[in-house]
Amino acid sequence: MKRWLFCCLGGLLAYSLPAVAQPHDGLYWLDRVVTAAHKLDYSGTFVFQSGALVETSRITHLVVAGREQERIEVLDGSPREVISSSNEVRCYLPESHTLIVEKRSHPRSFPALLPAVLGGLSEHYVIRKGALGRIAGRESRAILLEPKDNLRYGHQFWVDVDSGLLLKAEILNQHNEPVETFAFTQLQIGGAIDRESLTSKYAQQAGDWQVHNVRATERRGEDSAWRFKVRLPGFSKLTEMMREERPNAPASLHIMFSDGLAAISVFIDSVPAGQPKKTDLGMIAMGATNIYRRIVGGHLLVIMGEVPQATLKRFGDGIEPK
Repeated sequence: MKRWLFCCLGGLLAYSLPAVAQPHDGLYWLDRVVTAAHKLDYSGTFVFQSGALVETSRITHLVVAGREQERIEVLDGSPREVISSSNEVRCYLPESHTLIVEKRSHPRSFPALLPAVLGGLSEHYVIRKGALGRIAGRESRAILLEPKDNLRYGHQFWVDVDSGLLLKAEILNQHNEPVETFAFTQLQIGGAIDRESLTSKYAQQAGDWQVHNVRATERRGEDSAWRFKVRLPGFSKLTEMMREERPNAPASLHIMFSDGLAAISVFIDSVPAGQPKKTDLGMIAMGATNIYRRIVGGHLLVIMGEVPQATLKRFGDGIEPK
């Protein structure tokens, strides 16, 4: 479920690559992951696990005329489907007869979990090469990212030795236990993959659905009306934008921060009529993603990210209007 909260949010940027990455270096393998996820044709089935939640999805990813196209369909539970192209993401929610459309670049989702460039990661993570193993019948190399502080989670990736594609990813808590996992169970890389598999099964039905065209306007060169008193080492602001979920609806402010791997999103709206109940405020957890809600100066702040709860609360408590 957590992945679909982000199906219409922006991806991450990052930093510059180191001058040299050798095969014995963990960054070399991570760089292969970045390239393979965006340049290869592949299709397969992967499992997402977060606590008691287990979700199976089918993915098809093709590069057509130099442009990425992708379809992800959830195979169990509530039916959902995401169609991504180079400049648009369409999220089909058939149970509510809703289509969410956002004009933006290809989203960051498994197996394309890593930012475009990786050099800044080594400042806050120890990156080391692990043992060989087998995932989905393919030989893989484990790569571990161990945080240098308690502000972020650890990560473990399994990389296909032949292609460089990410086969499995885990987020690890402070006890080195997995709190969230993506893993292929069946995978085809290259070969004949039918382009028709990129077509939405709901496209013909969606004519009578509610269509939400999300409009996002980036705020460039403008001073933010909000002060962030707590600076988390390594986390920098990537973007600040006004988001309008539907016509005539009040726009919300969305500010995103990242250390190059972990991301924190801040959503700021006016407090809705009939203020949220106290039980709706505070901290909740959804696997590796924590969500912290508080009211400040007549505004509802929703702070969410794949960081420990203490990190998120410390950061969120330091947000105030100027």
